[in-house]
Amino acid sequence: MTSVGKILEEKGFLLAPGVYDALSAKIAERAGFEALFVSGYSVAASVLGEPDVGLLTQTEVIDAARRICRAVDRPVIVDADTGYGGILNVTRTVRELIAAGAKGCFLEDQVWPKRCGHMRGKKTVPPAEHARKIRAACAARDGADFFIVARTDAREATGSLADAIGRAREYKNAGADALFVEAPQSRDELETIARELTPPFVANMLEGGVTPILAGDELKKLGFKIAVFPLTGLFAAARAQQEIFEHLRRTGTTADVLDRLLTFHDFHQIVELEGHYALDRRFGSD
Repeated sequence: MTSVGKILEEKGFLLAPGVYDALSAKIAERAGFEALFVSGYSVAASVLGEPDVGLLTQTEVIDAARRICRAVDRPVIVDADTGYGGILNVTRTVRELIAAGAKGCFLEDQVWPKRCGHMRGKKTVPPAEHARKIRAACAARDGADFFIVARTDAREATGSLADAIGRAREYKNAGADALFVEAPQSRDELETIARELTPPFVANMLEGGVTPILAGDELKKLGFKIAVFPLTGLFAAARAQQEIFEHLRRTGTTADVLDRLLTFHDFHQIVELEGHYALDRRFGSD
């Protein structure tokens, strides 16, 4: 399996969809994406049925990452929130993610419990505190090929893009492989980030959030090296299920909407049923 850094070196740009379980990861892999992003917002919604307000634990995120990494042959980057505590917690988080098979993580500078980057009421820790976490995270890799993205939420928390950019620079000096200024509020702000920071840096394309949605090619032209669409799959799946369940409840049947469902056969291709049949035959199971 290739690494995140190798993809950036060879392709110059990485577009990653947000996934939240083994099935969504397999679907994204089949769509041809070269890397996947485990969205904390999506894991909170799918595992807990709760909003992204700091309810997920370190163990729940690592367990989700482990299942996803086992299901696909793509580098997986994990939203590790704030690292779930201080220096020791961050160190454990990185080591556990590496052991789970992940190839990178995002670490943000919010006060715990954190919130989704596009929600109101966020607070950030002092930049020196997060810089120490980034240094600890880099040391915890212990030679592993693991891509660390330092995220700052200062744009929303303090209302200052300049503060966010200054923090990002400090995190770069602490050893981060890439920088992520969350929640810029216009194309001009995206352009300012690209102009002021040393690449690689990340664009977060969240439908319905405060940042304008740009296509991957547009972001690449601006200078961004990584674009994540963290909630696209979750929102698409939630809408599809909402509509089909409402139809089933209303009509008592799905016979008239089969064209809106995957077929029994096509779904089995995603979960690789034939491979399991072959393994069963190989060892002569009854």
